Amino acid sequence: MNLAVAAQIISFLAALVLLSAFGMLVQRRMYGLIHLFAWQGLFLSISTAVVGFVAGKHHLYISSVLTLSLKVVLLPYILHVLIQRLKIQKEVETVVNVPMTMLIGIALVIFSYHLTAPVREISTLVTRSVLAIALATVMIGLLMMITRRHAVTQIIGFLAMENGLFFAATSATYGMPLVVELGVALDVLIAAFIFGIFFFHIHTTFDSLDVEQMARLKEGD
Repeated sequence: MNLAVAAQIISFLAALVLLSAFGMLVQRRMYGLIHLFAWQGLFLSISTAVVGFVAGKHHLYISSVLTLSLKVVLLPYILHVLIQRLKIQKEVETVVNVPMTMLIGIALVIFSYHLTAPVREISTLVTRSVLAIALATVMIGLLMMITRRHAVTQIIGFLAMENGLFFAATSATYGMPLVVELGVALDVLIAAFIFGIFFFHIHTTFDSLDVEQMARLKEGD
């Protein structure tokens, strides 16, 4: 594969990753959030495989399959089951309105491009152009955690941040060592199970997963 063509494919997939991050930022339906998270995982998986092919890093193929199975299949399934068990049907509530959240997200993208400009100028990697998008994805995931009032959506924001960090590692250094990637994947999976258990206990105790309502109950005590 020609390096120029590979760079264009990776840049296109990076744009889709960023677009899915913005989609999650403005999405009001819980199931829509999970579907967008799965799509983001798919784009990330394909991008990792392309980088592995171009760079000749065979361990990235394993990372791609791992991302596909974990971020596209297993975690969305766990989140689906969690929402069904907790009977969460209402729209996602936000602390900041959607237009303002979008403006903040755009500002974070601009800031990411400005911050990574020196690195992109000296880097010779085929993935150097997507480093800013990876950083922006991390920041948008953090913004999602801050602006959402529901505990489940905050966890999806945390997982989106992890997607951005993985994308940044792939863009900056052609991926972390395989042992580290396997350890991170296992940590994320265990965290998802622990979050699920906590959510069941919180929902049973407070009859809500709205962070603001739980804070008011705590103040009332």
